[in-house]
Formats: sequence, structure tokens, C-alpha cells
Amino acid sequence: MPDAADGAPWRVVVIAEMGVDPRWQAQVSTWMVRSGCLYMMAWGEDCSSWDDMVDWALIEEFHFEDIPEERFVMTTWHEGCALAEVFHFCKHSAFHHRIEIVRTVLLHIAQHPAEQVTVQAYLQA
Repeated sequence: MPDAADGAPWRVVVIAEMGVDPRWQAQVSTWMVRSGCLYMMAWGEDCSSWDDMVDWALIEEFHFEDIPEERFVMTTWHEGCALAEVFHFCKHSAFHHRIEIVRTVLLHIAQHPAEQVTVQAYLQA
């Protein structure tokens, strides 16, 4: 996963066009929690599992204790929605209740990359 060491708060849209190994999914979820992700939206195949996995990564990060409000990661899954709707939600509704989120990451999980098409769809939402 990319280095997100600057710690700036960010949100992510997981665009799952294919299933993944649960161990990799757990690693990615832990990376999200540890690197400053404060809002995760999942869309596509097994999107509810992304919601659960990030929730578990957050709970484990704080050793099953109270989670500080400024580190709480909001998670949503968008089964049955059009991707454009998720992008619109991300841009207009996905805000942390305490911290201003300054970046958005689009995590596209697919057999073939489609960076330009994905970014263009996000910009048009």
C-alpha cells in the first residue's frame, strides 16, 4: 500500500470489482486505520466484508478499548447502489464529525486497471 506517513486525514472508496483473499483484506484494512483513514465506503463484490474488516481493524488497533473520537473510522457499504451514487455520497456526505478530511483515495480492486475512467467518474459525481 502507498506510504501515507504524513498523517493527513483521508477517506477512501473501496471499489471491489473482484473478491480478495481475506488476509490481504485484513492487511489493507489495518493499513487504512493506521495511516489516517477516517471514512471508508465500500462498493462492489463483498462490500459488506470491507465494512466489517475495517471495523475489526479499528477495534484491534485500540486493543478492544475505547476509541478516541479523533481516530474513529466511519464505515459504510453500498450494496446495490450505482458507483456514481457512492462517489456523490463520498463528495457530499462522507465527513468526520470531529476532523476535517482533506484527501480522498479511490482503491480500485480489479483484474485490469482503469485509473482514468475511475477518476473521471469520481470528478463527475
